[in-house]
Amino acid sequence: MTRLSRYFLPTTREDPADAEAASHRLILRAGLARQVGAGLWTWLPAGWRAHRKVEQIIREELDTVGCAELLMPVLLPAELWKQSGRYEIDELFKLRDRRDAELVLAMTHEEVITQHVSREVRSYRDLPKLLYHFQIKERDEPRPRAGVLRTREFIMKDAYSFDRDFEGLDQSYTLLIQAYDAIFDRTGLEWYRVESDVGMMGGVGAHEYMAPCAAGENDVALSDAGYAANVEIASATPQPVDGLPEALAGPEPAETPGTTTIETVSQLLGVPEGALIKALPQVVEGRGPVLVLVRGDHTLNEIKLQNALGAAARPAEAKEVRELFGTEPGYIGPIGAQVPVVADEALRGMHGLVTGANELDTHLVGVEPGRDFDPEWADVRRVEAGDLDPSGAAIRIEPAIEIGNIFKLGTRYSEPLGARYLDEQGAEHPIVMGSYGIGPARVVAAAIEQFHDEQGIAWPRAVAPFDVELVTLGKPGEEARDVADKLYDELRAEGLDVLYDDREGSAGEKFADAELLGCPLRLTIGKRGLEAGEVDAQIRRGQEQRSLPLEGAAAAAAELWASLP
Repeated sequence: MTRLSRYFLPTTREDPADAEAASHRLILRAGLARQVGAGLWTWLPAGWRAHRKVEQIIREELDTVGCAELLMPVLLPAELWKQSGRYEIDELFKLRDRRDAELVLAMTHEEVITQHVSREVRSYRDLPKLLYHFQIKERDEPRPRAGVLRTREFIMKDAYSFDRDFEGLDQSYTLLIQAYDAIFDRTGLEWYRVESDVGMMGGVGAHEYMAPCAAGENDVALSDAGYAANVEIASATPQPVDGLPEALAGPEPAETPGTTTIETVSQLLGVPEGALIKALPQVVEGRGPVLVLVRGDHTLNEIKLQNALGAAARPAEAKEVRELFGTEPGYIGPIGAQVPVVADEALRGMHGLVTGANELDTHLVGVEPGRDFDPEWADVRRVEAGDLDPSGAAIRIEPAIEIGNIFKLGTRYSEPLGARYLDEQGAEHPIVMGSYGIGPARVVAAAIEQFHDEQGIAWPRAVAPFDVELVTLGKPGEEARDVADKLYDELRAEGLDVLYDDREGSAGEKFADAELLGCPLRLTIGKRGLEAGEVDAQIRRGQEQRSLPLEGAAAAAAELWASLP
């Protein structure tokens, strides 16, 4: 029985002052969740229903491809994380028990699932395996934001594949792609699968599932030819530089007093910003100082740089520029550099460029990479809108919410944690793994972001907390109330999840709350409708009004609901 007179649905009329995203604002206003502390949220009954509907879709599709559900603990021995090499991750919560044993709060479960498999799987006959669970994750997130999108505690679905070799991993990966595509199709979201960085998970390849929306914390590079990649790893052919200076026989000095930025040098010398070499002094972990070069109109992609160097890097401070690079900030350049030089591929083959002369108030013009200096080449720039994908199609950049991710882990965890098997000849091999995650809360938030209007949420049918909201305008003892009570039972008998607004209150208040919560279909029983022998129906998406005959209204409503997106 879900009657609003007894249900806990604390809606509010005003927008929260601290709400950043539409989903943050509407989750609070519609009474779906409440904040406990920074990055900590309680799902209230209606919000939890939406969360559980997403979970059920995930379960059904994973079960279809042969995954088996289990449940692993949140509190784990620290030793597992030390064995995998992930214990020093800043976002990992670390603690000790009363016996001073070191523990962690799981942010993912690769370590523990690999431990289980290492103890139970012995032979090639035991493989492959597909396992998954839903569990709370804890992450010491430095900047919780956007409501439930970036939190310190959340529920995650993790799935793991275990195979004999990389060919088997490819087959399991394909199975999980099949399941994930079906999952996100069923949620009703607009989504796409993009290539992504493996990040702290490690491994040999990864994809992310993205839901485009303005509040997204990720940028995705897309083209009409089907190219799709997170900008963290996206590659493209850069747009040419208009007005590139003529080539010179060799570099020539130019006085540039007090000009230490790309913009000011460009203006002083009368050349486009793309004709400048942006020299970025970096300090690389385990390697020391490195000078990184990108085109003046481009931006360094820190993830791509880290992948290219195989280590994390940070910008050098002014003191380090003088001590490690032997020059002045703002006038640094690659010619005669005292440190290794890494140049972005977009600079290859260019001529007539401008760069710092490693002397105060001086730049060099007519510079050509490869002739005047010999760098290490790498793709380290951020792709820009208008660049061309491998097919020649123009790229656009869109913000999106990450709603799922899949990783080819390879032997990243099986090697350090000893997950091995014996083949047909008795030879021992490491098990090859994959990892596959979905955040149900992110799916809920993405649905709100993509489907809302000024009045509130307009849920996709598959993840709405209720299928139908039934509103009665009659008071106890009146015919409209009696008819609504009867219709409530009939709707439930049709298999619909119904929220029944049987509260005392005005029609305006009830309609406002109904539009705020956003059930796909609203039915209203009032005196005027009864006199006409009709039930007023509103399709929430687009607020389309319909009339259903009172006789057989439940069956007609179920048929109408089944036709909605």
